[in-house]
Order: sequence, then C-alpha cells, then structure tokens
Amino acid sequence: MAIVAGVDFGTLSVRVSIVDSERGLLATSLAEYPLHRKREDPEYATQSHEDQMRALAIATREAVKKAQISGDQVQALAVDTTGSSVIPVDKNLQPLDEYYLWCDHRAKAEAAEITEAAHREGLQAIEWCGGVYSSEWGFSKLLHWLRHNPTKRAEFASAFEHCDMVAATLCGITDPRQAKRSVCAMGHKWLWNPDLGGLPPEEFLVKVDPLLKGVREKLQGEYATSDKIAGRLSAQWAEKLGLKAGIPIPVGAFDAHWDAIGAGCRTEDMVNVVGTSTCIIGITPSVNLVPGVCGVVQGSVHPQRTGIEAGLSAVGDIFSAIATRAGTDVATLSQGLEQYRAGQTGLLRMTWDNGDRTVLVNPNLRGITFGWNLQSTAQDELFAAIEGTAFHTRIILDRMAEHGVHIKRVINAGGIPQKNNVLNQIYANVLGRPVLVPAKSVVSLGSAIFAFLAAGTFKTVEEAQDKICPDHAVFIPEPKSQEIYDSLYALYRKVYFAFGRPEDTQFGDVMPALITLANQAN
Repeated sequence: MAIVAGVDFGTLSVRVSIVDSERGLLATSLAEYPLHRKREDPEYATQSHEDQMRALAIATREAVKKAQISGDQVQALAVDTTGSSVIPVDKNLQPLDEYYLWCDHRAKAEAAEITEAAHREGLQAIEWCGGVYSSEWGFSKLLHWLRHNPTKRAEFASAFEHCDMVAATLCGITDPRQAKRSVCAMGHKWLWNPDLGGLPPEEFLVKVDPLLKGVREKLQGEYATSDKIAGRLSAQWAEKLGLKAGIPIPVGAFDAHWDAIGAGCRTEDMVNVVGTSTCIIGITPSVNLVPGVCGVVQGSVHPQRTGIEAGLSAVGDIFSAIATRAGTDVATLSQGLEQYRAGQTGLLRMTWDNGDRTVLVNPNLRGITFGWNLQSTAQDELFAAIEGTAFHTRIILDRMAEHGVHIKRVINAGGIPQKNNVLNQIYANVLGRPVLVPAKSVVSLGSAIFAFLAAGTFKTVEEAQDKICPDHAVFIPEPKSQEIYDSLYALYRKVYFAFGRPEDTQFGDVMPALITLANQAN
C-alpha cells in the first residue's frame, strides 16, 4: 500500500488529491488564485507564480488534513498544469514577470511570423504541430514578451512552462540549466523533436527575429518523459506543504494529458477533456501527422507511446459567458435542457468566442450564432452552444481519421461531463458513436498515477490505471437525433470553413475585420 499526492493546476484553482493505492481517493482540496485580465485587451491573461504556489500549500495541507493522515505518509507528489503557460526567469530561476497563461492570445502576430518563417525556411518541425504555429504556444509568447519588455531583457536567463517551473521550485532548484523539461510541454508547444535535432536551430530563430538570438541555448537542458524524476521535495517546500522532505517528484506534464491517463485512455482512444476549454488527447501506436492539430509527440501522454493533441479554445467559458449575459449562472440556465430535442432551437452556434485552436489554428475569430428569431432565449443559445462544441469536436476527429488516426473509443473527461449528461448525450449523437464518461471525477488522478510510478508502487501506467481508474458510464447514440445532427453538421462544416479561412472564401475576412475595428475604437 502507498499514499501519494496528485496535483492539478487549472485556470482558476489548484486541486490536490490524496490517493491510496488500495483504497483509492482519500480526500481532495481546492485553493483558488486570481486570473488577471484586462477589459481593454481581451487577449490578455496572466497569473502570478507566487499566488499559485501559495494556493498549492493551502490545498495540500487541507487535503492531508481531510484525508486524516500524516503528511509523512505521502510517498510521492506529481504536478500537472495548464499549457502552454510560459514564464520568463532570471539566472536564479526567479520570475521576471507573470505567466502568459494558455488562454493569452496577445502573441497572434508573433505566431503568424513563426508560421510564415517555418514554411519559408522549410522547418520540418512545423509539420509535427499541424502546419500552423499558435499564439497559445511557447515561442510566440516568449517573443511577444521580449518585444514588449526591453528593460527586463538583460536579466532574462530562460523561460519555462508552468509544469516545469513548479517542479523545479518544489525541488529547490535555482539554476535554470538544472531543471528538467517536460517532453509533453516542449514537444507540443515549442517545436522540440529529438529526431529533428531538438529545438529549432539558432539560424531559424534569428530569422524570425534577432531578439531570439541565444534563446535556443537558454532553453537547453534535460528533456524527459514523466516516468523520469525531476527531483526531490526540498526541506523548505516540505515544511510549507506539510509533507516529508526528499519524496520524489516526477517530470510534469499538461493537465489534459494526465487527465486522459486518469480517464483510462489506452492506445487508439481519444479523450475530450472538457472544461473551460477542451483538449482532445489521444494515444496512437504510430506517427500520423495531421494538419491543424497541436502536435504529435512521442512520450507526451504515455511515456512509451505517441501522443496527439487538439482542442477547442473555449467551451465552459462560452457556457459561462452566455449565462452571465442572461444575468444567471450555468447551473440555473441548464435546468430543463434535458427536454430539448436535436436542432429544435433553429440555431447554429459557431463556438469561436476565444478563437479556433484546431483545425484552423486561427485566433482572429469570434462566436457566431445563426438563426435567431424574436422568441429565441439564452437557454436556446446554451443548448446550441453545446451542440456547436460537439460539431467542432467532430470536425477535429474527422480530420484525424482522414489522416490515418484510428479511433477505437471516445471518452469525455474533464470537469464538465461528470455533471452534464445533456452534453454527453449530444456528443454521442453528433459523433455517431458511444461516448464513455468516467463514473467519478478523474481531475488530478493522472497526477496520482505518475506519482505512484515515481514511488515505485506500480511498474506501468496500465497497471496503475487498472487499479485506480473508475469505470465508465456509456452514452449510446439515439438514431433519430443522430440523423438530424448529420444534417446540421453538414451546415456547420460549410460555415466553419467559409468564415474560418480568410485565404479561401469571401467570408473569411469578416471576423478579423470586426476585431480590427474594435481594437481601433479602443
């Protein structure tokens, strides 16, 4: 028997779960931290490293207390985080600024420049991340920071993904070169590929912008999968967390990747991790490069398999925004949605409120709702938005299938599916296949699984999953609804590509033009 702590840093809070290898989840605790946004700049989203670490200490102590154990009984701790959430640091591994959070889109211009240069220079790595570099990813955010913080450049020693920064901090590492870097984070978001020489070459980076001179060297270090140890808990942080010093901390990863493991993802499964946004995470037995996805990386989800990532830039955030505009909350607005029938609202909702992560990789888009009439309600829009996220998910899964990715099972995980059966049934009807949903929450369970591996409790991911992961509820497609959604999906695809690709259609410039005009007005 062993007890470990699984840590999950989300967009608004950190969750710490205390898990026993025999008894399962003993207790969980949440602690919140602020998300910094600016009304005058909707692309802005940052968070403080200090706020997050303070919250981690609070949540860990509370979880240990609720579990009715001694902190000395915890044998390992593992951490997953949002990503790409990037922080610049000095030579002592101290933050020079706040995290550019995953949902910060200020680096749109930088992402476009990297994409253009990659294709112009024939950078092979760009094809491994879908052919388009995103404003949500590492190099674009770092370049934006370098351009807009000239007074801090002299102190800049390196930049880290959130998961690597937290692990290094907990281990007491103060030299950026000594901190291990996650294959998951660097492979999906930083164009890192060991078969292509690691990070993009220096000569490519300086062609993007001379400010990137020397950055490749500053990002060097040991890149590792999550079955490797990042270090051991320092005495300082052991005291703050109420745990035992010296316990192992494995190399971290992104929250959605470990959520997929916690949901029971196996080879040829695809997991929709549905929360504020959706990350679509899969494990494939072989490499299939898919245009528009967020990366194909060996060892990113499962240490011995190939991981693939895609997703939607906003889901729960859209539901919340609809409810807020209606002067209520999602739970209240959702009452009665189970009585709705497929397509009954007459609305077709494009869920681009925060841009398109996959497959268009276009941040210059905004939500569109077709079909309003004078009797349409906020609840109608909420139902249509759920349908819209399902249609967008089908766009992505279809793109994967077109490029040779075989999908055996679809699993809905994340925070929303456990409490929204309407969404799960709509997804089954839209996707035309059974949708599995873990019977219990799996948030931070993936972290616990990798903590168990670090502690030596289990030898393989699969052995840990067999023991720890919950069973699945199964949502079966309803033939009549499936038929209606097939018709609606054809319309959705038509609008999706017509308004989403500015280079291809007469409608593609509408959303970017609206954004430009709004920016000029501000």
